[in-house]
Amino acid sequence: MPLDTASYSLALLRLDGRRWNELRRLTAQISTQAAADGSSYLEMGNTKVICTVSGPTEPKGTGGSRSGGDNAEVRVEISIAGFSGVDRKKRSRNDKRVSEMAMTIANTFTNTLFINLYPHSTITLSLHVLSQDGSLLAALLNASTLALVDAGIPMRDYICSCTAGSTSSYSSNDEAADPLLDLNSTEEQELPFLTVATLGATDDVSALVMETRVQIGRLEGMLAVGVDGCKQVREILDGVVRARGKKILKDSGS
Repeated sequence: MPLDTASYSLALLRLDGRRWNELRRLTAQISTQAAADGSSYLEMGNTKVICTVSGPTEPKGTGGSRSGGDNAEVRVEISIAGFSGVDRKKRSRNDKRVSEMAMTIANTFTNTLFINLYPHSTITLSLHVLSQDGSLLAALLNASTLALVDAGIPMRDYICSCTAGSTSSYSSNDEAADPLLDLNSTEEQELPFLTVATLGATDDVSALVMETRVQIGRLEGMLAVGVDGCKQVREILDGVVRARGKKILKDSGS
């Protein structure tokens, strides 16, 4: 059933009760897996992911034949549970979309982490998707940021991500279309959207992925809304990290 976009004006609420520029509830925890070097659990609406970080470690299986480079290699592994989506479809790691998301995450953090400090080593991010309800790539990027902070791997700043869309499809050519922030799965199925990641509280775009078609005139508005949403996400992630730091200091003091 097509999404009724008539109720998506700037003055009205969306189907889940949010305003056009309102994020879904975002909650997160770090240090959730004691055995990992770094770990996190993150929820963006009903999208739920777990991230664990291993490393920096010496690459396995080299057999002495490869010494590695002057910079660490960032590897990303994504597993999506079969029960995570409505269609109960289990995606393999060789799935094209999964591979593209893994490559995007690896490239983003390769340019953000100080990988020159760890030559001849590998940093592995293992991401597990428990539930999907839109903004999956954004949730994976945010969870990876928290897990890397927990692992103590230095980076330039937080990588914060969210999605932005338009209230009109490509074919309708509606000049009065409005931008939307943080799309859920229903909205993603019907509306054009992009995923943007920024570096910290700046406007520097670290990743930009768009899998749908949109009128070029709407792209600037969507990107502006997405960048503003990333700043909101950064405040939440920073709050999670600071709360964890205060707890560590309190426990060590006692």
